[in-house]
Amino acid sequence: MDMDETEWTTMAMVESGDTLDFEYTVFDVHSIGGVPGNKYAPIAVPIAASLGLKIPKTSSRAISSAAGTADLMEVLTHVDLKISDIKRIVDEVGATLAWGGAVNLAPADDKIVHVEYPLGIDPHSQVLASVMAKKKAVGAKFMVLDIPMGPETKVPDERTARKYAMDFIELGSRLGITVEAAVTYGGQPVGRAIGPALEAKEAMMALEGKPVSTSLLEKATDIAGMLLELGNIAERGEGKDMAREALKAGKAMKKFLEIINAQGSRGIEKSDDVPVGKYKADIHSPEEGYISIVSNKALVRIARTAGAPKDKGAGILLNKKKSDKVEKGEVLYTIYADSKAKLEEAVKVAKMLKPLQIEGMLLERIPSYKR
Repeated sequence: MDMDETEWTTMAMVESGDTLDFEYTVFDVHSIGGVPGNKYAPIAVPIAASLGLKIPKTSSRAISSAAGTADLMEVLTHVDLKISDIKRIVDEVGATLAWGGAVNLAPADDKIVHVEYPLGIDPHSQVLASVMAKKKAVGAKFMVLDIPMGPETKVPDERTARKYAMDFIELGSRLGITVEAAVTYGGQPVGRAIGPALEAKEAMMALEGKPVSTSLLEKATDIAGMLLELGNIAERGEGKDMAREALKAGKAMKKFLEIINAQGSRGIEKSDDVPVGKYKADIHSPEEGYISIVSNKALVRIARTAGAPKDKGAGILLNKKKSDKVEKGEVLYTIYADSKAKLEEAVKVAKMLKPLQIEGMLLERIPSYKR
């Protein structure tokens, strides 16, 4: 479809269901996905909300990944909110982290996605309409779009990323939504946790100020900083520092607890209390060397074999990532599962797929023969 047709489709989707109308300016954030462990939203949204922005964030469940934002939030709180609940909670605490499928926002989009998924099709124009229909329906005026780029993501190169960004910006302009895009590194998982409970735990650790992967903190504060700049809370180029300060001061964690309590907390108020899979298996390095390749697709397949996202405790915790040095016998990653049978199956798949490739520093010896 051309951009006129995409705009008309988007508005038809919006008009197929309910809409939200706020008396104040509303912000939103969205990722086109494709990279495992992409748990930026439960960190970025509370940061921005703690500094005064209003964000009625609705997210999807995983379709082909190991965990969607709604899956990991469901470990901590109720995500199946009504439209009236979303409006009330945003009024009271500034943000939600809810499941979009529970509300009647652009329902025509959901029906189209249900047809697309088994056919394995994902047309560019439909991706645009799908995302923007939901944002228009919640009344968003400003939005940050995360575009993970990498060899095993939906966006393999810079040219494709730029095309996505410019098309979203143009469609947003037609709909009255100011869009800024963040092209982010998607060559390996974001953070170290893959799977609902493990990701919820890692997100809470970040909010608590505990040591977590730099990639997760960088991404979450970059996106939160862009939101703050769009909302004129921070000057251009100063949003990330403001976001980091809110995180460091504990404001974001306080806001996150307000959000999960307003939605209906499951009684988990710190990362140490998050229940993960009761069965686990360590996968060890067969040799010494450096991690040269991390396969996103292989890791997702292993996590799903272990039971994610349906089994909330299932998933993978990475001990090593790309370029890390490993010793022979060292733990590369740990697989978690809620059942012993699923764990055993996941270990078999892991040994077959080898998601982390190891190389020594010596790649080749020339000449290779002995005189």
